[in-house]
Amino acid sequence: MMAKQRSRSLDAPRGRGGMLGRTGPAQSSDRFGRFSEAFARAMGTSGFLIGMTVFVAVWLWWNIAMPKDWQFDPAATNFTLLTLILSLQASYAAPLILLAQNRQDDRDRVQIEQDRQRAERNLADTEYLAREIVALRMAIEEHGTAAGPHAQGVTRDVLRAELRALLAELREEDPAEPTP
Repeated sequence: MMAKQRSRSLDAPRGRGGMLGRTGPAQSSDRFGRFSEAFARAMGTSGFLIGMTVFVAVWLWWNIAMPKDWQFDPAATNFTLLTLILSLQASYAAPLILLAQNRQDDRDRVQIEQDRQRAERNLADTEYLAREIVALRMAIEEHGTAAGPHAQGVTRDVLRAELRALLAELREEDPAEPTP
């Protein structure tokens, strides 16, 4: 039993040790963040705007057209309850929308950093390959001039072997690159 607990704690970061090791606050925070994103996404739809418009129109119609005994937010009080409900909705919507935007900004920032690192690696690889191609060209030219004016130079097979060797060197330098 002790070995099983020890391996689980070594395999996973603290606070992430499987189903039993999950902590409440981190999960709750993430759940609330996902809720705020869903809320912000829903509020930005035409369906929400149409629904709110219908809700307010029905509310106003009911409290204007119905008999005084049936009105729960009469026009004489300037629709105080409706104003309170809409203000409450706005006071909760603004921070939830800002929270969703902050989470998206954080994801964008991470993605931009990963893209920048990938671009730097690609540039370094491209520069390395360009230098190697120049070195191969120079080697081919030297081989051709050393063999004399009637020499054929490097054959395709020799050139392919050199390129395969360079590719193998590149793969050895970059362990993250999968081998086919």
